[in-house]
Amino acid sequence: MDLTESTRSGAPADMDAVFEAVAENFELPEGAREFAAKLVRGIIEHRVELDALLSEHATNWRLSRMAAVDRNTLRIGAYELGHTDTPARIVLDEAIELARRFGSDPSPAFVNGILDAVSFAVGRSEKARAPKAPGEVVEHSG
Repeated sequence: MDLTESTRSGAPADMDAVFEAVAENFELPEGAREFAAKLVRGIIEHRVELDALLSEHATNWRLSRMAAVDRNTLRIGAYELGHTDTPARIVLDEAIELARRFGSDPSPAFVNGILDAVSFAVGRSEKARAPKAPGEVVEHSG
């Protein structure tokens, strides 16, 4: 049974063993391997919460109807936004790149739109804090 089958069926799997079996096929620096393992464990542990959050922001789209690449890219991004200290801009940029590389033509814009909304929902949007252009001043009210 692989990781996908175990999460689909709800059956418990030795996630660490499955992760290591897959990770053996890639050359990963130790820090990247540890971060990837943390993502896998966290996404599986928080899947119901992540899916609810994504469903709330995926207007007119059910998760079950999304392409698997888009759905899982969104889960990774939503987990990172809500459970890591990775800057939101980096999370969005990496998710868009995954969607561009492995998804269909509309995937990057689709993933960007939903994760942008999620970043606002979890209080991680950088739009209100960061200048859009070098030298641009952002005024804060209050």
